Amino acid sequence: MAEAALATERRATAASAAPLLTVRGLEAWYGESHVLHGIDLDVRSGEVVTLLGRNGAGKTTTLKSIMGMLPKRKGSVVFEGKELMHLPARHIAKAGIAICPEERGVFASLSVQENLMLPPKVRDGGLSVPQIFELFPNLKERLSSQGTKLSGGEQQMLAIGRILRTGANLLLLDEPTEGLAPVIVQQIGHTIARLKKEGFTIVLVEQNFHFASSVADRHYIVEQGRTVDMIENSELDANMDKLHAYLGV
Repeated sequence: MAEAALATERRATAASAAPLLTVRGLEAWYGESHVLHGIDLDVRSGEVVTLLGRNGAGKTTTLKSIMGMLPKRKGSVVFEGKELMHLPARHIAKAGIAICPEERGVFASLSVQENLMLPPKVRDGGLSVPQIFELFPNLKERLSSQGTKLSGGEQQMLAIGRILRTGANLLLLDEPTEGLAPVIVQQIGHTIARLKKEGFTIVLVEQNFHFASSVADRHYIVEQGRTVDMIENSELDANMDKLHAYLGV
């Protein structure tokens, strides 16, 4: 009973704590094209939160905007109590945010080891190379292999492993399961669960709804560049009609 009471108290404390990331009224443009029209979301420390929506809804643009990768944007992005909106991407990275893009960005001519060592550490707390190999044993076996020799799953593991070295504690993962075999998708899911257990916070863009529901705490629905709903993972069954209308799942 005492343990149950303590667990309840911890959950209440986490729920009442200030979010690690707060986004309000986020708008963004690609050139003259106005893509985001008002993204609002909160992410608490240690959560896995997904952005769900149809293709073109603005999910990837949201991640890029949080990361400062788009030159034209407005609104508010507060991380660990600090406003980031007017900072360049390199300063946002130093603040403790890292992005793993959908295209993965693996350097084809570099080995696995060289790719891993390429990004600088920006804060304390990053995983060591042996810790990354513990998460992704395949990478240790392919240490000297060039990026062109890796499978799609191995490239995704490398892309995630690379940002884990930096010391970032907020990870933005864009479509990490896209085009991967089911066994690799399962491994990525186990990795996300382990990172969450070790204290990492993750914002995940994911088209695979069943995968998203297996790893996330909460889901924000994005439509036409706006967040239109938030659904707790524990309440998915009660909201399937709504999700079908939003996503066609």
